[in-house]
This record gives sequence, C-alpha cells and structure tokens, in this order.
Amino acid sequence: METRRVGEIMIPLANYPHLPVWSTILEAVQVMHTASLEVSGRRSLPRIVLLFDLDGSIAGTVRRRDLMRGLEPSFLLAQPLEYRRKLFEVEVDPNIAEMSFDRVVKGIREQSHRPVTDVMRPIEQTIGFDDHVMKAVNEMVTYTLSILPVVKGRKVVGVIRTVDVFHELAELLLK
Repeated sequence: METRRVGEIMIPLANYPHLPVWSTILEAVQVMHTASLEVSGRRSLPRIVLLFDLDGSIAGTVRRRDLMRGLEPSFLLAQPLEYRRKLFEVEVDPNIAEMSFDRVVKGIREQSHRPVTDVMRPIEQTIGFDDHVMKAVNEMVTYTLSILPVVKGRKVVGVIRTVDVFHELAELLLK
C-alpha cells in the first residue's frame, strides 16, 4: 500500500459509464442498466454515471437513487410527502385505489424525458492520478464519497471507487 497510487487501481474513463450533460434521464437509465465493470477479475455493476460538458470537462454524476427520484411522476410530486407515503401503504388501502398502475407507468415514462441535469450531483472533489491510495481513503471518508474522478493534468482519465479502495485496504490488512 505504501507505493500504490490512484492511477494503478483506477478504472479508466473508457471503461466507466459516462454521458454528455444534455442526455435525458432515460439515456442515463439505459447506460446504467446495461453497463458492467470488471476490475482485477472482480465483476460489479456501476452505481454512478459520470456526466461531461461539451468541452470534455466533468460536470457531475448521477446515482441510481437520483434517477429513481427523477422518475417520480409529477402528479405525485405535487402531493405532500405524507400523502405520497400513504399511497404505498397496503395496510391503509389494500386496493391502492388512487394510484392505478397504468397512471404511474405513464408518469414515469413522461419523467424519463427530463434532462439528466435535473437530478445531477455536481462534482466537488477529484483526486490526482499520482496521488497515494491513502489520500483517496481520506477524501472518501472525509467527504462521504463513493467515487472520485481521477485527474491527470487537467483531464479526467478515470475513476476510483470505495470498493476498489476498500479492496486495497483489505489486501494490506489480510496479508
């Protein structure tokens, strides 16, 4: 671990799901749904899609839960949170009369055409390609991050995830 650098364990940008910021929520769902990663012989599914501006700079990220939140039908968004919760409580109404399946699906499909920027999270931290893996541990813990874009020069060249950093820590401790 003493000599491991972020660039040695990062996922190259070409292998990580990413989209331009002008994409729709539907396009982000499609990319996330079909993407899979293989890192050091371990296979996993991405939880985040990176979003880039026209000039190639990183603008933000979108997580699975951001996409799900963004798909909530507008007729539900107009209601108070307590009302929306009760719609899904079968004990309150076993028939869930006010919420027909077709209406919800129609609402979700309508919301899927919104811009992904509506649910995007801005990038607040990056890490350098040559930075020590322990710096990634510190950044992720300090800022409660599950992913960090890796920068070489002024360009994003990949990402490092908590699962990859944790794997490095486990290797250090279990050897």
